[in-house]
Amino acid sequence: MKIQAVLFDFGGVLAEEGFYDGLVKLAQQQGLDQHTIADDGANAVYDSGFVLGKGSAKDFWALMRERTGLSGDDDYLTNVILDGFVVRDWMITGVKKLQTEGYITGILSDQTHWLDELDQKYHFTSAFDHLYNSYYLGKGKRDSSLFVDVASDLQLPPAAILFIDDNAGNVERAQAQGWGVIHYINREDFSARFSRLLDIKSGS
Repeated sequence: MKIQAVLFDFGGVLAEEGFYDGLVKLAQQQGLDQHTIADDGANAVYDSGFVLGKGSAKDFWALMRERTGLSGDDDYLTNVILDGFVVRDWMITGVKKLQTEGYITGILSDQTHWLDELDQKYHFTSAFDHLYNSYYLGKGKRDSSLFVDVASDLQLPPAAILFIDDNAGNVERAQAQGWGVIHYINREDFSARFSRLLDIKSGS
């Protein structure tokens, strides 16, 4: 089936991976375990309810301090994370080109209100027709039913949707629901697969 909509993860795809890289940076600064802190963060952002809009950044950082020994005030820790989310201009160029070609575009991300703050800095959301942010949906990509919900909202069959994410689990869950997928590894690999699927270049 012809792809009609293309949805992108934010961190690690549309932007550098600020969340995980920021946590690793903090671990390096504070002499904590760099190999486990990213997983700790991925779990804490869910367990605190923050990523689902049921908890706050304060709740998240309190849980991270408890589980990892992380220290520092909330504003400092948050700024380290946000500074790492540098938007990839070449990706936004590609998204805008998709729009001119008639594709529906969207962001599908396990994010928080931090995405709003990043948009105020980078002004990227105007390139997208739809924004699906777990913070406002109350459901994240760990829940496979999210992909059913999004397809229903788009009023498209799953096979008409292409999803790009750097998290293998998210890619597998989307694919299991019938979506087309690209597991983002790096720019070169993505550009090649993206061009083959859509017969369109991803930007320059």
